[in-house]
Amino acid sequence: MNQYSAKDIQVLEGLEPVRKRPGMYIGSTDETGLHHLVWEVLDNAIDEAMAGFCENIIVRIHNDGSVSVLDDGRGIPVEQHEQTGVSAVETVLTVLHAGGKFGGSGYKVSGGLHGVGVSVVNALSTRTEVTVERDGGKHFIAFEAGAPAEPLKQVGTSDKHGTFVQFWPDPKIFETTEFNFETIKKRVRQQAYLTRGVTITLLDERKDQENAAQFYFEGGIASFVRHLNDDKESISPVLMFEGEINDVAVEIALQYTQEFRESVLTFANNIQTIEGGTHLTGFSSALTRTINKYARENNMLKEKDPNFANEDVREGLTAVISVKVRDPQFEGQTKAKLGNSNVRTVVEKLFSEKLDEYLGEYPSDAKSIITKCALATKARLAARAARDTVIRKGALEGSNLPGKLADCASRDPEKSELFIVEGDSAGGSAKQGRDRHTQAILPLRGKILNTEQSRLDKMLANNEVKSLVVALGTAIGDTFEEEKLRYKKVVIMTDADVDGAHIRTLLLTLFYRHFHTLVARGNIFIAQPPLYKLQKGKEIWYAMTEAEKEKIRTEHDVKGDNIQRYKGLGEMNPDQLWETTMNPETRTLVQVKVADAERADHIFKVLMGSEVAPRRKFIQTHAAEVKDLDI
Repeated sequence: MNQYSAKDIQVLEGLEPVRKRPGMYIGSTDETGLHHLVWEVLDNAIDEAMAGFCENIIVRIHNDGSVSVLDDGRGIPVEQHEQTGVSAVETVLTVLHAGGKFGGSGYKVSGGLHGVGVSVVNALSTRTEVTVERDGGKHFIAFEAGAPAEPLKQVGTSDKHGTFVQFWPDPKIFETTEFNFETIKKRVRQQAYLTRGVTITLLDERKDQENAAQFYFEGGIASFVRHLNDDKESISPVLMFEGEINDVAVEIALQYTQEFRESVLTFANNIQTIEGGTHLTGFSSALTRTINKYARENNMLKEKDPNFANEDVREGLTAVISVKVRDPQFEGQTKAKLGNSNVRTVVEKLFSEKLDEYLGEYPSDAKSIITKCALATKARLAARAARDTVIRKGALEGSNLPGKLADCASRDPEKSELFIVEGDSAGGSAKQGRDRHTQAILPLRGKILNTEQSRLDKMLANNEVKSLVVALGTAIGDTFEEEKLRYKKVVIMTDADVDGAHIRTLLLTLFYRHFHTLVARGNIFIAQPPLYKLQKGKEIWYAMTEAEKEKIRTEHDVKGDNIQRYKGLGEMNPDQLWETTMNPETRTLVQVKVADAERADHIFKVLMGSEVAPRRKFIQTHAAEVKDLDI
C-alpha cells in the first residue's frame, strides 16, 4: 500500500508556485499569457497615472525579445521594508500580494486587485531589471527566474523620478515569446482613453518590424466613443457624464447611431470587465427608466403604448462606462465581472439624474433618441411575430426540419457536423459522398441576405436564412439557446472563387452578428477544398495553393494536361469531395476565431455596411495583396 505522509506534502516557497503553475496566475502560457506580462507592468504605471503622479509612459519592444515599461511616477520605494527585511523594491518583485494596493495609503484606486502583478512577471522571466529614480538617487536591481541576481545598489544621482522595468520572458514556460505590436497597441490606446491626460508611447525596435505609436486623449472616454463610432452614422452627439458619490467615481460616455446593434464597454479601475457587473446593471436600469420617463412625460409614448424594453433603448448605442472603486470586488482571477453592490446604486443614481437633466435641456436630441427607440420597439415586435411563426410550425423543435436539409442519423451534437454548401450541384455531391451517420448537408441557393443591413424580421422572411436558423436548432435573437445547437461543427463549404468568397463572407456576417456565441465557442469552421487536381498515371495529388501545385508538378513531373483547376465544388465527384474536403482523416478545416472583436466589428461594417466610400478605400488599400484572382 502506498504511504501518504507529511513528507508527501510539497511546500512551494516564494515565487516557486508561479513557475510551477503559471496558468493559475496569468491564465495561460500561450500568446495571451505572454502579453499578460506586459499588462501587469503597464497597469502599475497606469496606477501611478490614476493617482495623479505620472504623465508619461513609454513601452518598448526590444530587439532582444524583451519588453520594458518606463514611467515618470513616484518610483518604487527603495528603503528597507519592515516586514521582509529587504528593500521595498525587492519585496514588490519577489513577494506575492505585496504592493501599495493593499491597505496603506499608496493608492486610492488601482487596477491591480490581487497584487501578484510584477512579481509574477519576475517569476516567469529569465531576467528582470528594475531601475528606480527618486529622492535624488538612481537605483538598480536585477533578478533571474524570480530570484535576486544583483542586489539593490545606487548607481548614480538623479533629479528625475520614475520606474523602469525590463523583462525577458522565459521560453521554457511560454509557447511563444514573440510579442505582437498590434495587440499591445490596442491595449495602450485603450488605457490612454481611460486615463485622461497621460501620454503613452509605444516603440517597436525589432529590426524586421520597426513601429511606433503615441496616444494622448484630453477627451478621455468621450474620445474613445468617437473612435468606436468612426465609421457609423450618428443620431446624437457624444454625451459625457461624470461624478463621484461615496468614493465611487463614475465616467460615462455614450452616443446613439443608426446601427441595429449596441456596443457597450465597461471598465473598473481601468480593467475591462468583459462580463459586465454591477456598474453595467446600474447603467442599464437607469437608461431604460429615464428614457421611458421622459417619453411618457412628453407624450412621446401614448397611454396605450408599452414601455420601451431595455434592448430597445440600447439599439444603436455605443457607450463606455468607467468606474473607479477603492476596494473593487472582481469575480475570478481574470477580473471579468465587477461585484461591488454599492457601485450599482451609485451609477444608477448619478446617471439617472444627469441623463434626465440632459434630455430636458436638449429636446431635439431627446426626440432623435426616442424616435430610434420607437423604431427598435416596432422591429422587435415584428421580429417576435416572425420568429413565433417559425416556432409554431415546430421547425425549431426539430419535428419539421427544412426539406433541403439532408440530416445525419446521429442525434448526438458532439458527433454531428453540418456542412453549409453553395448550390444544388455541390449539395448533391456532398450528400452522396458524406458520412451519413455524422454529417448533415444544407445546400443554399444563391447568395443569402446581407444581414449586416437587415433587422431580424426581414432576415426571417428570407428562406435561405430561415432554413439555416431552423437547421441549427438554437433559435435566434432573444430566444437564442446555445445548448440546443444540433451540430458541434458548423462548416461553411463554398467554391474557391470570387462568388464563393462572397457567399462565405455573407455567412460569416450572419454568424458574427447573430450567433456570436457559436463563433466564440469555436463551433464555426471553413472547409478548404483544393484548387488543383494533379494526376500521373493512377497517382493523384490535390493542391490547396498555387505554390503547392508547382511543388507537386516539379517533384513528380506532371505535364500540363494532367492538371485540373477546380472552379467549383460541383466539378468534383462525390468520392473526390469526400476525400479532399469532408473526410475527417484527410481534410483541412479552418476554425473561425475572433481575437479582436472591435477590429472584426469594424471590418464587417466596412465590407458589408451601406457606406460605399470606406469599402472602396479598403479595396484600394489591399488590392496589391490579392493573388490569382478569378473573375
